[in-house]
Amino acid sequence: MTTELRVLRREEWDQWYGKLELAFGGVPESPAERKLWNELTECERSIGVWDGGECVGTAGAFSFRVSVPGGSLVPAAGVTMVSVAATHRRRGVLTSMMRRQLDDVRELGEPLALLTASEPEIYGRFGYGIATHQLSLDIDTVRARITAPPGTDDVRLRFAPVAESAEACEAVYRSRIGSRPGMLAHTPGWERLPLLDPPADREGASAMQCVLAERDGDVVGYVRFHNKPEWDASGPNGSLLLRDVEALDPAAYAALWRFLFGIDLTSRIRVRNRPVDDPLLHLVTDVRRCGVRVRDSLHARLVDVGAALAARTYRTPVDVVLEVEDAFCPWNEGRWRLSGDTKGASCERTAGPADLAVSVRDLGAAYLGGVTLSSLAGAGRVHELRGGALAEASTAFASDPAPWLPHGF
Repeated sequence: MTTELRVLRREEWDQWYGKLELAFGGVPESPAERKLWNELTECERSIGVWDGGECVGTAGAFSFRVSVPGGSLVPAAGVTMVSVAATHRRRGVLTSMMRRQLDDVRELGEPLALLTASEPEIYGRFGYGIATHQLSLDIDTVRARITAPPGTDDVRLRFAPVAESAEACEAVYRSRIGSRPGMLAHTPGWERLPLLDPPADREGASAMQCVLAERDGDVVGYVRFHNKPEWDASGPNGSLLLRDVEALDPAAYAALWRFLFGIDLTSRIRVRNRPVDDPLLHLVTDVRRCGVRVRDSLHARLVDVGAALAARTYRTPVDVVLEVEDAFCPWNEGRWRLSGDTKGASCERTAGPADLAVSVRDLGAAYLGGVTLSSLAGAGRVHELRGGALAEASTAFASDPAPWLPHGF
């Protein structure tokens, strides 16, 4: 096979993106979606593999900043739009793109690479570990109710046009970014992503609706959703499709959920993506009626082990030497001494004896604090070389609250 891997040219975007759509089933996106992704694509960070005049592989990256334990925003490459044509599978196309991409990320000085995977088994061999999980829920609002905390009745709710309320909603989102690891800071243009509302994605439901939560005239929360009216022999049996919900305090959060639970003619709320420690689980009267499921979400890859581990803080004091295995990015291999606490950290090369042996994939899984090193050790993927080192490091790496990726990319 004679193929060429090169940086995407802007005039090639339509063909390049069309091949991505074909690889994911061939159903074209709406004009609004294509327009937004065209404008957000960083062509200088996007690559394609070409076989003659045909594009047979695609991959891109967004220039993100991601919240890490301690609240700092760390530069990260948001790996995206990865595909290989069905005619060119098993020929090294994906590996060549991953190689080029990680080399470029390292050259740019970004310590992390992030992605969401269509299939979770694909990217482990390139050093990505599953760093966050998400809840989906199918809530029976007839049998479960909301128990609201004090102050909920002081929150005013009102419908607001989606476009006109976008700036207020974005302000709430911005104020929440440092509260959880895994959240992405929005650079210009990304505030438009939550507003995409193609009819094909509504599953027969209404156009997006927005309700703002206010206190003393200030917006303290919002919810965006779709209403899907349905009727059967027993009467109304509609459902709500939640898009996103954020609030600045518990009372506002409870007020928004209580509103959703009380909408007339509906009996279910379908939720696609919430944190695994969402307070909703403690607001509902019967969690068994919520159809809770957990799946993988954000996959993280440490491109520069030393810089990445030094960029976050640690829940308890830690001083351990990590023996890191990283065959795909060998510059990370070897021993690193990590010293840190809640105020900061350092991570430097060392010749001292190792306390833990860990792959870069599993460091990525533990990096945001949602996956414990102890659980990975229980699966035989982290090995304790000094007694007590595993408990020390596992406790230090943990995050409260749990990390969460609010939206894909």
